[in-house]
Amino acid sequence: MKTYKNPNKNKWTELIKRPVIDQVKLYKTVTAIAQDVATIGDKALFKYTKKFDDVSLNKLEVCEKEIESAISQTPQSLKEAINIAFNNIKAFHKAQQNIETIIETMPGVRCWRKSVAIEKVGLYIPGGTAPLFSTILMLGIPAQIAGCKEIILCTPPNKNNTINPIILYTAQLVGITKIFSIGGAQAIAAMGFGTESIPKVYKIFGPGNQYVTKAKEYVQQNGIAIDMPAGPSELLIIADKTCNPSFVASDLLSQAEHGEDSQVILLSDSEKIIETCISEVYYQIERLTRKEAAIKSLKNSKAINLKNIQKCIEFSNRYAPEHLIIASEKAIKLSDGIVNAGSVFLGNYSCESVGDYASGTNHTLPTNGYAKNYSGVSVDSFVKKITYQEINKQGILNVGKAVEVMAEAEKLFAHKNAVTLRLKDIQND
Repeated sequence: MKTYKNPNKNKWTELIKRPVIDQVKLYKTVTAIAQDVATIGDKALFKYTKKFDDVSLNKLEVCEKEIESAISQTPQSLKEAINIAFNNIKAFHKAQQNIETIIETMPGVRCWRKSVAIEKVGLYIPGGTAPLFSTILMLGIPAQIAGCKEIILCTPPNKNNTINPIILYTAQLVGITKIFSIGGAQAIAAMGFGTESIPKVYKIFGPGNQYVTKAKEYVQQNGIAIDMPAGPSELLIIADKTCNPSFVASDLLSQAEHGEDSQVILLSDSEKIIETCISEVYYQIERLTRKEAAIKSLKNSKAINLKNIQKCIEFSNRYAPEHLIIASEKAIKLSDGIVNAGSVFLGNYSCESVGDYASGTNHTLPTNGYAKNYSGVSVDSFVKKITYQEINKQGILNVGKAVEVMAEAEKLFAHKNAVTLRLKDIQND
């Protein structure tokens, strides 16, 4: 983990860069996969699963028998833990449903807005070395609350050509039964273009590696909406002298263990705090089962000593982290200065892990600086907002003249005429 002491602001741009792979090669690879899937459908999915995962598929959809088996294989203690998370996430997202009010902008002109669920959505759930069944809760629950009619789920098979039973258990818990054994960029392309087995959806959700993220960008260019460009995980911690260094170290490692392309940043106004936290990191890392992944991630990571906490907040806003922890007894007060972050964790006991699993907030968040202009997933992510207006005779009399004048100024005379005809009709009455 590289350490920097009071870097000049002109170096901040370099310091906020995320680790990336060759973008030209990435684009070519993903484009070829997506075009192949769009052209030959399931055959391409079988081909790329064999090539990238070394798994020979003979079918894609998970059958009901496999789901039933997964329920019995999931330990009761884990079911109980998942149920706590389920209830918290449901409660938080249920509260996001708002009843829109009808606004009379002027006498006779009524306007309102209605949330309508996106009918067909696709959820991507990463598998690999860390099957993220918690992401099913984060995506499936708001999708169900929103009222999406068709929810499909894609997740990669393991080496035994099976899906982790906890993923299947969690999927059925939130009411998802259309599950497909396919991962990577090819899964995104399948949901974006449709194949013989996998239906085309209107919007795709879910995190993934840089190949998955690039595939989401590709299908977006071809008319399919996505939640956000959610790539490799990242965490930034602002720690002052009131932090607990062992807590800070554990939080840094909780993100570093995601994978070698993850990144963690530690900011502090105290050199001593940084030294102590880093010492704790290398003490704790020896106990991790995912030690190798964490070590590789730390090579992409930084600890930066800045002059004061306000500078730390300023740097954080420039970085716009996916997750931000303010490890301070003054966290709530300091949080007033935060304008760019996916999700913020306040104080020494608000570890990011709780947000990842069970506090209730959503863990599908913008990465790579997109927290400057994207929000995390919510119920709103699964709906469209349709506006309505009802204008009666009094309303057209009140607003009509203004519309006529504006339409004429823009030389759109058909627009003007649509109003003029109605005004004349009222006058003739």
